[in-house]
Order: sequence, then C-alpha cells, then structure tokens
Amino acid sequence: MNFASDNIVGASAPVLQALVQANSGALPAYGNDEITKRVKARFADIFEHEVAVHLVTTGTAANALALASAVPPWGLCVCHQEGHVIDDECGAPEFFMHGAKLVGLPGVGGKLAADDVASYLKSLPKAVKQMPPKALSISQVTECGLVYSLDEIKALGAVCREHGLSFHMDGARFVNALVSLDCTPAEMTWKQGVDILSFGATKNGCLMAEAIVVFNPALAEALDYRAKRAGQVVSKGRIISAQFEGYFADDHWYANARHANRMAKLLSEGLSGIPGVRLGWPTQANEVFPIVPKAIDQALKATGAHYHAWTDVSLPADERVGPDEALIRLVTSFATTEAEVRQVVDIARSALSRQAAE
Repeated sequence: MNFASDNIVGASAPVLQALVQANSGALPAYGNDEITKRVKARFADIFEHEVAVHLVTTGTAANALALASAVPPWGLCVCHQEGHVIDDECGAPEFFMHGAKLVGLPGVGGKLAADDVASYLKSLPKAVKQMPPKALSISQVTECGLVYSLDEIKALGAVCREHGLSFHMDGARFVNALVSLDCTPAEMTWKQGVDILSFGATKNGCLMAEAIVVFNPALAEALDYRAKRAGQVVSKGRIISAQFEGYFADDHWYANARHANRMAKLLSEGLSGIPGVRLGWPTQANEVFPIVPKAIDQALKATGAHYHAWTDVSLPADERVGPDEALIRLVTSFATTEAEVRQVVDIARSALSRQAAE
C-alpha cells in the first residue's frame, strides 16, 4: 500500500505505447519533429487559444522557468506560504529569476484569497527600496488538496490586472482539478486571467512530461533561451512529446484523473466514517488529509503503508490536531485500486477496535 504520492507509479499503458512507437526510426532533433508539432497544436486545441508551449522534463523546471519569464531580478512573486514554488523547489524559482524573491501569504487549505492578496499588495511601499510585485502564483490543486473555484481564480486574476501582475498557475495536478470542477481547460485558465501555466502530466500517467503553456505572448519571447540555458531543450524532444500524444489520445488524461479522484473519494468516505477520524480539509481531488488517532497511524505504518505526515499550518482556525492525533496525507493515482483503499480503511477500523478492547 503506497499512498505517498501520485508520482511513485510508472507510466500508463497508452503513454508507454506512444513512447515505444515514437522511438522507432530517425526524426529531427530539439523539438523539430512532427510529433512535437502535433502536440503543440493539440495544446492550442485543448485550451481554445493560441499558445506558446515549451515541453520540459520536471515540474520544478516548468515552475522556475515560467516564473523567471514573469519576474525580473528586482521583482517579487506572491504565493501561498506553503505553495510548492516556495516550499518544495530548493530555491529553483529564485535561482532562475536571478535574485527575485518569493513571498508567502497565509490562507486556509493552501488557498490565497483575493482580498488578502489585494491588501498585501496595497500595503507595500512604493519606493525603490521595496522589490515591486510582478507575479502571483497559485497551485491548482493546492498543497492541502483543495481546488480553486472558477470564481476564486477570476477574483485573483482581477487583482493581478489591477496591480499589473502576471498570473501563474502551478498545475501539477491540473486535470484532477478540471475533473473536480467539471469545466474546460480554457475556463480554468486564460478565461479567468491566467497568463502562464505549468501543466503537469507526470503525476497522472506520464514518465516525465511537463509543459509551460503561455497565454500571454509577452511572457513567451525569452522562454526558448531560458529553457536552453536550463538544459530543458531535449535533443530527443519526441521522447517528451510522444508521452503527451499518448496522454491526450482518447481523453486518456481525463480517464486517469477521474479514477484517481474517485479512489480518493472512496478513501475519504471510508476513513471519515470511522469514529475519531475527521478530515483536515475536504477531499476535492486525489489527496486525502485525515486527522487520525495515533493508534491508526501506528497500525498503518506497522503494515508497511507508505504516506506522509502533514503540516497543520493551513488548517481552519477552529481545527486543531490533538496530542494523541496525527494529520496525514494519502494520495491516490490512476493505478490505485479499490482493494488498496479498502485495505487502508479496514486497517484503520481494526486499529480502533483493538484499542477499545484493551
């Protein structure tokens, strides 16, 4: 039972099949092949918008290069204090922004509220000693498993326009959010004011395939050079693009995400139905954050289950993790089975039954 993340499993069959097919024969290098051209055109169709697309190998590269295109070395990027870009990238965004900095704001469930962002921006002194804000970055899905609604994204987009900020979305679990909201990619991005997107696929069935999707042409000009300097212009570019071709074919990416989200819902419902277990945040995509008695945490670990303890920083103000409790994160993927979900729930229920009998 491994619920540590959705990047621990390999690639799905259609992605591997597309990769094997693309491997045969000789094709032009550095993204000049027909597969890459088709995939880039497919991105434009998916988003109903002319886009610049840069295919990269990691989410860190996508985020760092996207933000570097939006923030000059003297600038500031606003994000959530637990956002992936500030908390999990080992300083890569700052490195590629050449001295620009990230500032993290609080928010329940990893979400930023438009009013809070606006208040912060208005509080900054307008002087050369203050780094000027140049971008806003949000995670969709957030680090606490929540999904920004279309209205919430729209409100943040309005704040960005009012204050002259570029709007970046870290979409490591992009399609999981789409499935949750039942909306189109366009509705979740540029129609709400998003300028640039880190489009994730590795967590949902690819081996290593991410994309920077640029809706605002002003941010696209230097990305070719930034990607090359970062070692992200891959000579055998078809190896990345072929993954996307298999990923998008027959809406395979949606099918994977629907399965992952459904497994998370089953897991969430099963665990929250156990007395003494409650959810730190609602389950809205493919991550479950239960607050469990330590007896359950210990029992799961004893059976070899893999998952992560989680921080309580972004819990609601009226929620606390007690001294005999643990807040944990369980992530489902396209490969998670119902049997694995039932096993976790059964172990948790049995642990409390044994504790009650002692």
